[in-house]
Amino acid sequence: MRVAIAGAGAVGRSIAGELLENGHEVLLIDKAPTAISVERVPQAEWLLADACEITSLDEAALQRCNVVIAATGDDKVNLVVSLLAKTEYGVPRVVARVNNPKNEWLFNESWGVDVAVSTPRLMSALVEEAVSVGDLVRLLRFSHGDANLVELTLPPESALAGTRVGDVHWPEDTSLVTIIRGTRVLAPSQEDSLEAGDELLFVAAQAREEQLEDLLSVRREDVTG
Repeated sequence: MRVAIAGAGAVGRSIAGELLENGHEVLLIDKAPTAISVERVPQAEWLLADACEITSLDEAALQRCNVVIAATGDDKVNLVVSLLAKTEYGVPRVVARVNNPKNEWLFNESWGVDVAVSTPRLMSALVEEAVSVGDLVRLLRFSHGDANLVELTLPPESALAGTRVGDVHWPEDTSLVTIIRGTRVLAPSQEDSLEAGDELLFVAAQAREEQLEDLLSVRREDVTG
């Protein structure tokens, strides 16, 4: 897979290193000469250019990329790169970094963004996820379809503890994608049972999040009593 990363700062280089280790082809683009540190990620291609310019993206052969990552520290730049990648070059997957959570609402399909990653929001979500049981925590937002990756740790008193996955009437536009049980990561089947303490990861429409939280947090006594 060929991936172009706009922004060769610490974030961009870190992403590039991970992708290269996984066998992908990576191009790092930055307009600042001081950011071009080939020795830090020698396996990557490097391009000194402005990723907001069509001529630069032509030189980068963006049309050959499977993924473009807009990872600069400037939200305006990330939006422009995302829009150009999607509309001018038809890149199948565009991931954009959100630096200021106040700008998060802009990072959607109208600007060519498939996945928006807000570092401040993700960090706060991970803190919430570490300390909360029974509360739905939003980890990641997907622009297409207005869906989110959300997590909930099933509380011991939940009415669903001990219930087969296939017997649960999940809300519409909701999919259970992973169960984390201790050190195990399970791809849930219809026959798997939910257990108290399970970390459940869902892809769910935002409009269904409250309904999903209510379903998972309902107490046994509320059902039996």
